[in-house]
Amino acid sequence: MSRKNTIRNKELSEDVQEEMSDAVEEKVEETQDFIRTIFSPGRISTYLVTKNLPFVAFLVLLTLIYISNRHLAERTVRQIDRLGKEVKELSWDYKSLSAELMKLTTQTEIAKRADTLGLKERTEPPIKLEVLKEER
Repeated sequence: MSRKNTIRNKELSEDVQEEMSDAVEEKVEETQDFIRTIFSPGRISTYLVTKNLPFVAFLVLLTLIYISNRHLAERTVRQIDRLGKEVKELSWDYKSLSAELMKLTTQTEIAKRADTLGLKERTEPPIKLEVLKEER
């Protein structure tokens, strides 16, 4: 079985292949030994666990604070979105009511409404009254 070098597309010699496989096996053994030493009963003792318990509790507290802060931020964003939609709706209502009010306050509309009450629009201009003061 011959392997090709992916960079140069040349076949690797048997010696190079053997060295590579030995290096890989050595790395695997080192990793397995490292994992075994970390999780061996001598390494993890009740002393180490109790010694680091306050730190672990602190990390748990920080995690809980982080999660609650995230939930609070998401709730605030949802509330901002809801209020933004409500503001848009109220703006549309304001604009439609304002346009309706402008229509109702035109002179012709006021004249029509006054006519239903029996009032007539004046056709002649108003008269200016002057009050004369008597001299004493």
